Amino acid sequence: VQLQASGGGLVQAGGSLRLSCAFSGRIFGSYGLGWFRQAPGKKREFVAAISWSGSNTGYADSVKGRFTTSRDNAKRTVHLQMNNLNLEDTAVYYCAARAGRPIVTTTRRLYDYWGQGTLVTVSS
Repeated sequence: VQLQASGGGLVQAGGSLRLSCAFSGRIFGSYGLGWFRQAPGKKREFVAAISWSGSNTGYADSVKGRFTTSRDNAKRTVHLQMNNLNLEDTAVYYCAARAGRPIVTTTRRLYDYWGQGTLVTVSS
């Protein structure tokens, strides 16, 4: 399984970005997907996750109401729509995949595969 994240960049506070993660390898529909981020000097933290069917999602409290994750199983892609960005959202964002469980997973160590990360920088 390979994951390729894209869509990061520089955006002003209050702006929006849409991250995408392309999945290749196994059966996309049997993997739960998640987004994590790591800011400079901080640990990698959970941001959002979506179940393998797409019917269930979960979000960190810090992004609820601003971020939305979705998946397109036909295109084998997961997205993270980020609105009303603030300075604290600056980080490298990673997508991850977990095999075989039809649930939302928020725990980093439970994910099996990771993408390379895409940098999001929010400026004032």
